[in-house]
Amino acid sequence: MQATVKWVDGVMFVGETGSGHAVVMDGPPDHGGRNMGARPMEMILLGLGGCSSFDVVEILQKGRNNIVNCVAEITAERVDAVPSVFSKIHLHFVVSGRDLKEATVERAVRLSADKYCSASIMLGKAGVEITHDFEVIEV
Repeated sequence: MQATVKWVDGVMFVGETGSGHAVVMDGPPDHGGRNMGARPMEMILLGLGGCSSFDVVEILQKGRNNIVNCVAEITAERVDAVPSVFSKIHLHFVVSGRDLKEATVERAVRLSADKYCSASIMLGKAGVEITHDFEVIEV
């Protein structure tokens, strides 16, 4: 896996993935940015949410569950020091579908957290406290 990050101006950078996708990262005006893109630490949260959501959806689909939507709501806390690393991250999954069993969704979330999500496992090994919960919405 490869990626490049190119400086544009001020504190704005464009990241390009090895698969050819680009994303703009920028800082707030009080840090020399123009607020034209996500903050790098927000990108880490998005990566974690995407990795975990991919797992949850794939596990549920492979189990032939009638899932129609999955939203990961992510909240995080950072330490008040430099570097301002994450100390806690919470993922709340809102999974919508027909005839979904809570135990099945709970199992999918647990498997992602404990076995499959590389981002979650990596951050956890770095000392970040990561918690998960979920709700099931019948549609």
